[in-house]
Amino acid sequence: MNNSPIVQEYSYENQAQVIELILQIQQQEYKIPITKEEQPDLYTIEEHYQTGSGNFWVALYDENVVGTISLLDIGNNQVALRKMFVNKDYRGPSYKTASLLLDTAIKWAKERPVKAVFLGTTPQFLAAHRFYEKNGFISIDLNDLPENFPVLQVDKKFYKYVLDKN
Repeated sequence: MNNSPIVQEYSYENQAQVIELILQIQQQEYKIPITKEEQPDLYTIEEHYQTGSGNFWVALYDENVVGTISLLDIGNNQVALRKMFVNKDYRGPSYKTASLLLDTAIKWAKERPVKAVFLGTTPQFLAAHRFYEKNGFISIDLNDLPENFPVLQVDKKFYKYVLDKN
């Protein structure tokens, strides 16, 4: 059996598992006091993320959602990388889930008129910081974000990835 999860576009049938995965990582693993009510986008993924140059993907392993990633179209040929979460059992080199998700999102952005990907993350996600930096994201200051970038209250560290459009 293939050891890698399969990445596919989100569909409504994935919603319950997506919400469960994200809340488990936020609340239990990282002790971030955020509720599903504070994330209404999780209930309107199609309308919120799957428009313009945006999209939302899930990583499936044996039909279980083990990872998520999204690109939110923020206008001006820019997107915000959001909702990147990977079940702790599927992180690392054995499954490559995070890399599969990020590669899918970057490939999608390169096929559209997107010039840059921005993201915000929390100080606690140290492994995520290393992952983004290893994959070509550069750390930027809050003041360097586009004005349309939706900064979340928990976001204190920001990154930018410039797409090569040559």
